[in-house]
Amino acid sequence: MSLLRVIKKITLIDFIKGFAVTLKAFFRKKVTIQYPEVKTPLSPRFRGKLALMKYDNGEERCIACKLCSAVCPAQAITIESEERDDGSRRATKFEIDAFKCIYCGFCEESCPVDSIVETNIFEYHMTANHQRIQTKEMLLATGDKYRQQTIDDKAKDSEYK
Repeated sequence: MSLLRVIKKITLIDFIKGFAVTLKAFFRKKVTIQYPEVKTPLSPRFRGKLALMKYDNGEERCIACKLCSAVCPAQAITIESEERDDGSRRATKFEIDAFKCIYCGFCEESCPVDSIVETNIFEYHMTANHQRIQTKEMLLATGDKYRQQTIDDKAKDSEYK
């Protein structure tokens, strides 16, 4: 054991340094945010509740390429598709298991038509177990409801992509 280590142990210098940090924090003004009355600002990159977007003409964007399902590390996305009369393919079933989803954003990044997006909604809950499966209709409704807010957030973040 070196002499320096012995001196440190005898004088309790590490303990005193740690206690000084505690004392500094003890006398600082505390910052407490009174949530939910006061909301903190969210980053445009915040990843919250998933939604499906539509084109301006009202047609859904999803072309059922299943890239989001393939890239999902939690395997939370289920897609079934069928071909339309005009030869294009659309999703007949698009479900996301909200309990499995880890909100990583890989599905949003992989989508070639920007159909699936993550909104900045984090204040939502499920009261029953069957509500954890978010269906295509639920996701489209969320996309319609928060369309402009999502578009604005994506525009703010576009310079970093």
